[in-house]
Amino acid sequence: MTKPIVAIVGRPNVGKSTFFNKIAGKRISIVEDTPGVTRDRIYSDVEWLSHRFTLIDTGGIEFSTNDVILEQMRIQSQIAIDTADVILFMVDVREGITSTDYEVAEILRKTRKPVLLVCNKVDSKKMEDHVYEFYNLGLGKPIAISSAQQLGLGDLLDEVVDKFPSDKGEDQDNDITRVAILGKPNVGKSSILNRILGEERVIVSDIPGTTRDAIDTPFKVGDREYILIDTAGIRRKSRIEQAIEKYSVIRALTAVSRSDISLLVIDACEGPTEQDTKIAGHIHEEGKGCIVVVNKWDLIEKETMTSEEHKKSIRNKLAFIDYAPIVFVSAKTGQRVGKILDLVDEISVQAALRVSTGVLNDVIGEATLMNQPPSDKGRRLKIFYGTQFAVKPPTFAIFVNDKELMHFSYLRYIENQLRDAFGFEGTPIRIIVRERERKGGV
Repeated sequence: MTKPIVAIVGRPNVGKSTFFNKIAGKRISIVEDTPGVTRDRIYSDVEWLSHRFTLIDTGGIEFSTNDVILEQMRIQSQIAIDTADVILFMVDVREGITSTDYEVAEILRKTRKPVLLVCNKVDSKKMEDHVYEFYNLGLGKPIAISSAQQLGLGDLLDEVVDKFPSDKGEDQDNDITRVAILGKPNVGKSSILNRILGEERVIVSDIPGTTRDAIDTPFKVGDREYILIDTAGIRRKSRIEQAIEKYSVIRALTAVSRSDISLLVIDACEGPTEQDTKIAGHIHEEGKGCIVVVNKWDLIEKETMTSEEHKKSIRNKLAFIDYAPIVFVSAKTGQRVGKILDLVDEISVQAALRVSTGVLNDVIGEATLMNQPPSDKGRRLKIFYGTQFAVKPPTFAIFVNDKELMHFSYLRYIENQLRDAFGFEGTPIRIIVRERERKGGV
């Protein structure tokens, strides 16, 4: 299931980031700090009334400016608008309508997407009358809130989830493997896609990827069906290209959530960058299979241990996806590109693998014998049993006497034992620790 995307747009200093931080920081927010991922993210996964969605923060929009930074912020906002399912257009009730507000409103009307007009900084009753002025923007009824005072946020979120497209929950054909191709600009994503399709000579058609800046390409190899989701296309003039790369993660958000497996394409000459780390973190958090594809391998001078040294460097920088296989390819020469689909097929099987409860508990039991569970103040962790209750990714529940005693390092040890026993190559594993209910109040 694909999570809807909600983008917050508007001119600078209307309170977009304050609103974003209030929503992301409350209990309604589902936020995980993945090791290796910087915390200055411009998106957050949020839940409201059992609806999960991704909230995107943007910089302010300014049209009449020669300032490079403001130009970068405007382009970032346009990317978010193109990607979003619902748009929150935030204005400042204290300042009233500005010429920039009118220009933004005109752009948003042309998108034909659901737009909610949000009047921020309505901190008191006397400010409520000023809200009516914003009807002049032609975007319907303004919704009054105060991000700073946390007023009206619940009512706004009710309106947001009511605008979600109904097809977001549609079941997708489980026989088709969806593969997203992700990475920075100029790493060779489109070249890899074309090489995969060209080698197999099985192109069926190009289908626009809904409202997203991506192309879905269905194709078939033998009796196996795939859809390649290409996220290439971010090309800006050189003076702002570096900053725009920071926001290319917005394009990756929907591609990852729509995929079964993601190909993280890295430039062999550069190695993993901060942007690669962010995208890898999102793949991991979404619970999707992952393959690290190191492209332009033909440009690297080779010695005996060259590939192993590169692999070690990648593992160090992307340690939280150490389960992802690494393949060194050249889209230019075709070297090892054929290996990619073989790995996709293998990971598809691994991600859908189910382990019987009996066999699972044999492995857990042996693991606890080899390495005793931790203890604290004389009380030792006891693992009673485990069971698997989901796939894609494989998800397990482990029942214990006191989950506070389950140290992160021991949980990691259990995960490694499961991988040693069952494989699970290329897919994350989720382990949920639960306390077993005590009988008779004991």
